Amino acid sequence: MAEAKKQNKTIAENRKAFHDYFIEESFEAGIELCGTEVKALRAGGVNLKDAWCAVVNGEMFVNGMHISPYDKGNIFNRDPLRVRRLLMHKREIMRLFGIVKQEGYSLIPISLYFKGSRVKVQVGLCRGKKLYDKREDAAKRDMKREAQRSLKEFNNR
Repeated sequence: MAEAKKQNKTIAENRKAFHDYFIEESFEAGIELCGTEVKALRAGGVNLKDAWCAVVNGEMFVNGMHISPYDKGNIFNRDPLRVRRLLMHKREIMRLFGIVKQEGYSLIPISLYFKGSRVKVQVGLCRGKKLYDKREDAAKRDMKREAQRSLKEFNNR
């Protein structure tokens, strides 16, 4: 029964991150939320499109993540764009901080999901793509799509 409880239910994905960055490594982090924010997440009111993470004084924060105010939340609703603290081990945070400072990587939230009753954020250690990388990915995607179409057409004959 404990196995069924630990299913991951995806709330939101940052598709723009896959388009704009090479994701080298990903990490799981908890997130510090208020009660109405969790209810808004259950309703699906979140946007990760322009979100990014920063390390300040040994703590990791996510900036630019928009959680829509909960409809029935009245005075308990918080600012939708407030900075939220991510929960990771200090050793992991300091390792990521060193990599970001020295090698020019970025920390980008990739997805937000429920793990049991807890909300988790998948944070990616990302390197930016150049324009030619994006074109190459688009060309590969188009070729794959064409191959699928021709295969489907061949099988339907």
